[in-house]
Amino acid sequence: MDDPDFWQWVWLGAALVFGLGEMASPGSFFLAPFAVGAAFAATAALLGAAVGISWLVFIVVSTVAFAALRPLARRLDEAGGNPTGVGAQRLVGEQALVLQDIPAGLDEVGLIRIGREEWRAQTPDGTAVSRDSRVVVAEVRGTRVVVYPTERALPSTPPERSL
Repeated sequence: MDDPDFWQWVWLGAALVFGLGEMASPGSFFLAPFAVGAAFAATAALLGAAVGISWLVFIVVSTVAFAALRPLARRLDEAGGNPTGVGAQRLVGEQALVLQDIPAGLDEVGLIRIGREEWRAQTPDGTAVSRDSRVVVAEVRGTRVVVYPTERALPSTPPERSL
């Protein structure tokens, strides 16, 4: 067990497991410092260092890497994961121009332009909206957006979806 050749494989395996664990787990750099420490310990074992020295290298490098990555992890955690406005959700609250009438009826759709994008649109209560009107996007439902005319205030809670 005191053979450095044996320990270089143990440390390489540990670095691999910690690295894969970091990639597979949500969170901010918890296992990465240990992967770095194990990689350095493997290098020390490869260079012929005693087992105690490779353990010391693992502990010191892991501690330094943890301290170095902690501020970055804290900033990422404070950002709150996915920011609002990612993907189609970025459209919520945007003003749009109605290109084709949105007919009256709950399942009726028209066409609107948001920036340079065109989207199928409907109103939550089935009211009609005429061409060249301004609307505000309240919700994204798949490939459609739910809109309200700009002269009408947005509700405080989104309307219930009917299945």
